[in-house]
Amino acid sequence: MAVLFTGIIVFAFNEQLNAKYGNKLMRWRVILQGVALLLFGLMMVMQA
Repeated sequence: MAVLFTGIIVFAFNEQLNAKYGNKLMRWRVILQGVALLLFGLMMVMQA
């Protein structure tokens, strides 16, 4: 959640930081979404 809000704040208020860290923040968001999906899938398998 922190990565998402950091990305939104950087994108909205600071173009220099967005140019420098925008891709890194996007990469972290994608990685963390994958982890969340993996955990969700494991939880579904464990309940079956």
